[in-house]
Amino acid sequence: MGDGYHSIIEHYEQCLAEHGDSHLGVDWPNAEDAETRYRVMLDLVRPAPGPPTTLLDFGCGAAHLYDYLARHNRTDLRYIGVDASAEFIGLSRRKFPLASFHCTDVLADDTPLPESDYIVMNGVLTEKRGLSFDEMFAYMSRLLPRVFEFARIGLAFNVMSHHVDWERDDLFHVPFDALAAFLKTNLSRHFMFRADYGLYEYTAYVYREPQ
Repeated sequence: MGDGYHSIIEHYEQCLAEHGDSHLGVDWPNAEDAETRYRVMLDLVRPAPGPPTTLLDFGCGAAHLYDYLARHNRTDLRYIGVDASAEFIGLSRRKFPLASFHCTDVLADDTPLPESDYIVMNGVLTEKRGLSFDEMFAYMSRLLPRVFEFARIGLAFNVMSHHVDWERDDLFHVPFDALAAFLKTNLSRHFMFRADYGLYEYTAYVYREPQ
């Protein structure tokens, strides 16, 4: 690893090695904002009667979303964690042996993702590290259609906002119009953007059908 998106995976593994199992270990600056992101990601899910809804946490890292679900008694959701990093998957399995975790690089492996009602990608596309904007956009353009293929109902992911006082070179700031055009052409025209939760980013919800 070291080229392209693998450099991003390596970066997060370095954060884990340096900071351990914490918000800093998945490169979120503070715990409170991380909690806000979990809440916003879960707002993708539309309540439905019947058995628990399946939720796939793509790029699950240290499975902090699973912990959030347990602390908030979200028994309506059946969690599945997926990450390309064996380091993070090993940690998550040790922490939560009863949960389902899969170590998969969907752009390199033929193994399909577990099909789920909803998929969330929290922090997967917020940092580009040493990649250029065009290289990161190309990575996103390959990744999102591949992941969306396995979401029966909807997908949520976040990127950094273009509407900020200044942009960091290592973060992926995406204009609304550019992302909207991509989603309409490649995923679905049934989407919405959320930038109402106080962070310098926004979250996209993409659905297969009108909600």
